[in-house]
Amino acid sequence: MRVTVREAAALLNAREAKVYAWIESGDLPAYRINDQYRINRSELLEWATERNLPVAPALFHEGEEDERIPSAAESLERGGVFHDVPGTTREEVLRSIIVLLKLEDEGDRETLLQLLLARDATAVVAVGDGIAIPHVRNPIALSTDEPSLTLCFLRQPVDFAAPDGQPVFALFFLVSPTTRVHLQMLAKIAYLLRDPAFREAIRRRAPAARLLEVARKVEGAAA
Repeated sequence: MRVTVREAAALLNAREAKVYAWIESGDLPAYRINDQYRINRSELLEWATERNLPVAPALFHEGEEDERIPSAAESLERGGVFHDVPGTTREEVLRSIIVLLKLEDEGDRETLLQLLLARDATAVVAVGDGIAIPHVRNPIALSTDEPSLTLCFLRQPVDFAAPDGQPVFALFFLVSPTTRVHLQMLAKIAYLLRDPAFREAIRRRAPAARLLEVARKVEGAAA
């Protein structure tokens, strides 16, 4: 689904003139339809996330009303937080993460590994400060009832071509039942990462209990 410039400005908490400037400079992808700009929601989220810009949690709050989307904290509690994850290259790190994932069907583990290795650099996107999140346009969708978010702190930072040049030490991994849920969850993750307390907890490689405490507080304040 595409949004108007006005809607994009509200989602980004920016002035419409600023959004027009981003579009006309070629920075923000947009499509001209009937002499008006339209912006793809997925591309907007990807663009904002890569630039560490705030994104309103409502960015993907649409669709079936009876489909409940859990909070990021709930999904993180489901997927788990792991410290000291080994690996000195992208491939080694991804292999280590696959072993740790809490999957309902063990047969999915090898499928995920092959999928990630095939995607390589497009499996995750580094967003700066040593943090990487799942790639917006490449969801990991499995037959599962609810999304599962896993946070891995790497034993050794690894180069993921981050915009600020910093190697990644904290990597989120998301498994979702559908592409739409994947996008909604990414919006929630992006919102969390805008909070200084949550970023600091990640920087300190805080234990799971502390990370969940901060995440619940941030999401509760936004509700």
